[in-house]
Amino acid sequence: MAAIGILAICLSCSLCLYLVLSLIRQLNRLWWTPIRIQHQMHSQGINGPPYKFFYGSNKDVSNMKKEAMVKPMDLSHDILYKAQPHIHAWIKKYGKNFLLWNGSQPELIVTEPELIKEILNNRDNTYVKEKPGGYIDNLLGDGLVFSTGEKWTKMRKLANNAFHAESLKNLVPAMITSGEEMLERWKIYEGKEMEVFEEFTQLTSEVISRTAFGSSYLEGKKIFEMLTKLTLIVARNTHVLKIPVISKFYKTKDDIEADELEKGIYNRVLEIIKNTEFGSSTGGHFLELLLTAHHDANVSQRISIKDLVDECKTFYFAGQETTNNLLTWSVFLLSIHTDWQEKARQEVLSLFGHQNPTPDGITKLNTMSMIINEALRLYPPAISMLRKVERKATLGKLTLPANLTVNVSNFAVHHDPDIWGEDVNLFKPQRFSEGVAKATNNNVAAFIPFGMGPRICVGSNFTPTEAKVVLSMILQRYAFTLSPTYVHLPFQLFTLRPLNGVQVILHSL
Repeated sequence: MAAIGILAICLSCSLCLYLVLSLIRQLNRLWWTPIRIQHQMHSQGINGPPYKFFYGSNKDVSNMKKEAMVKPMDLSHDILYKAQPHIHAWIKKYGKNFLLWNGSQPELIVTEPELIKEILNNRDNTYVKEKPGGYIDNLLGDGLVFSTGEKWTKMRKLANNAFHAESLKNLVPAMITSGEEMLERWKIYEGKEMEVFEEFTQLTSEVISRTAFGSSYLEGKKIFEMLTKLTLIVARNTHVLKIPVISKFYKTKDDIEADELEKGIYNRVLEIIKNTEFGSSTGGHFLELLLTAHHDANVSQRISIKDLVDECKTFYFAGQETTNNLLTWSVFLLSIHTDWQEKARQEVLSLFGHQNPTPDGITKLNTMSMIINEALRLYPPAISMLRKVERKATLGKLTLPANLTVNVSNFAVHHDPDIWGEDVNLFKPQRFSEGVAKATNNNVAAFIPFGMGPRICVGSNFTPTEAKVVLSMILQRYAFTLSPTYVHLPFQLFTLRPLNGVQVILHSL
């Protein structure tokens, strides 16, 4: 009996010791470390909203975003305060670089181009992509956007082969075919109001299906629908913090739905893979390059089925989302600034007449390029880029601790009057009349709609090319003006979207 009593006491002491150590670890993570980092950054002149236990800045950011969406704005392009209200407010209060808190995780917001260039060029591999976790993992997995090291190098090489400048010429016919199908649908809207965001959603889904996977929109439609549902789950949980211990044992409704959607996407992608392997594809597309890599005789170069599926999810999502947003905001801008719409139309007609665009002609669309660059400046699809500080680092004059998150707000940079002048929020494509370098005074980090450095978006040529093809085909057939029913509310859902779509009146030429 005495031995049992001693054993019980020992177990009780061990349990108490375990609980005390766990409490100390949690206090270190949730209080002492944040306070230490806050003090360390403050001593270097980096301020920000004070750390709040457990929640950090999340509640404040969430409330500011909700408040920003309550009322629409006028047709101004001064939209930073709508899409990133916290960054707009805290830049004014704390300066161009400041510290906020994603829960207990410190996040340095950077909007100075020289520091941004240092981060994104990442010459000594200090600033790395952080594994997203949570619902983003369900959405994109470990695809090109988030993979690192040798895996990223291998996958990036495959993507570059599929979407380099010369390959893009071979993709133009598929873009034209999708454009023709869209314009055929538009005949019922002639003289009427039409919502272009949903139209471009179908178009860009069709284009990425054909060009990257050799399949039709109908074959990939279910994938896009599931990806859209997952995107909404990610969006509504962006600033929701989970308690790790509880979340391991208790699944929310969103957890269950996200897991089901992930499995559904995986199975649907596998069907497309099987169809491709059995020869029902058109050949020469990105998926076939992935399949070749999957069957590579060299084991070190081979990719797994999961890698293959993750890349498909990434390209289905990013390839469609980015171009859809560029086309939508470009049509929005041209529907307001009809003088530039007419300039673009005359350029298209002088190059192509009423014939379909050609790959060589697309490169000569100078006015169109200016318009697209200005659309990407004012309404960039991706409005921030995250990196993790791999180890203690020096950034400019700052010393950054390891594991700090660095958030590059290219959106704030694109709307910075110190860089672009007092007319920063005006639509002025002529800024780019002598190219990007001249427009930015050779400050390469002042205009980064697709990022920069080794991890620049692989679609940085694909997206503008598709936009030029589609806009050229539209301008040959139609003029368009903004509908009086349009409500201006740009918001961030992964990319910068119009909350209620974009309604235009379509006028047949």
